[in-house]
Amino acid sequence: MKVLVTGAHFTPALATIEELKKNYQCEVVYVGRKTTFEGDSTPSVESQVLPTLGVKFISLITGRLQREFTIFTIPSLFKIPIGFLQAPFILFKEKPDVVLSFGGYIAVPVVIWAWLFSIPIIIHEQAIISGLANKISSCFADKIAISFLENHSFNQQKVVLTGNPIRHEIIEIQHESKAAGVPRVLIAGGNQGSHVINMAVLDCLDKLTKIAKITHQTGDSKFGDFERLSVKQNENYRVEKFIGDGWGKLVQECDLVVSRAGVNTLCEMTILKKPVLVIPIAGHREQNTNAGYFENLGLAKILPQSKLSGDSLFWNIREMLKNINKLKIKAEKFKKSIIKDGAKKLALETILLK
Repeated sequence: MKVLVTGAHFTPALATIEELKKNYQCEVVYVGRKTTFEGDSTPSVESQVLPTLGVKFISLITGRLQREFTIFTIPSLFKIPIGFLQAPFILFKEKPDVVLSFGGYIAVPVVIWAWLFSIPIIIHEQAIISGLANKISSCFADKIAISFLENHSFNQQKVVLTGNPIRHEIIEIQHESKAAGVPRVLIAGGNQGSHVINMAVLDCLDKLTKIAKITHQTGDSKFGDFERLSVKQNENYRVEKFIGDGWGKLVQECDLVVSRAGVNTLCEMTILKKPVLVIPIAGHREQNTNAGYFENLGLAKILPQSKLSGDSLFWNIREMLKNINKLKIKAEKFKKSIIKDGAKKLALETILLK
């Protein structure tokens, strides 16, 4: 069986791909974005990671409707027809039995053409509320997998609750008591990193390293943040562009995580019982909703990007570390609220579509 996976949410996609290959011996191809951001030539994480796992990666050139007008808005609109011209040729050449979409603008032309070619389609919505791309794709999908029952925006006759696919690396971690000592903090702005978070870290780095050991995933972008920050490394500050296989172990060793509000990250932190300081992308409806949901559960504290600075980042990290034991108790309480076998459920639902 051949499954064509597409979309912009790479971490849950990777967890499901692992399941499809391991338990169902599926041939998997991935259609995604070649570069990290518009106007940035840095290769995307998926284009670098998947070939090393034996998964064929195919880049698709397409555009999206942007939330704000930028110098890339008009060029992006002109790329939309390119994606719709390219997608049918990819599907015709690969001839997949099923298309599995993880949302995002990159998936829309693939999903629509798959529907025109009568290829079964399943889409996965990882967030609590749906983005425009998945709302469009849901009209053409045969099945819609959701992560939270709170998401009621789809045709309920198509909906199946699978939960959010979590990587084996996270699920299989053995929880061990951490020896007392200098607190450890992991700072990560998602797979691609975050320039604004990186700059806030730079502004307060001297103060941060006096109260904690910091591991910082900068991402790789045109801003050169990794290069700028890597020269600051010392015994209390470690910098990485991207953390792959060692992610779960690293999180387990940390006391506190600072991150964006992607729901996959928040689910992983809940399973690993880690308090999180979340900095949602400004104006990003999905991330702000995710952050509010997990904050209401007592699992996260929100630092709005509009209030982010070196001083505010340091102050929030310091205050959370002062109350870290209470925060860990709250995290332990809600660990069971996350479906741990989401990848298995989604892989099975994909196979059943054939």
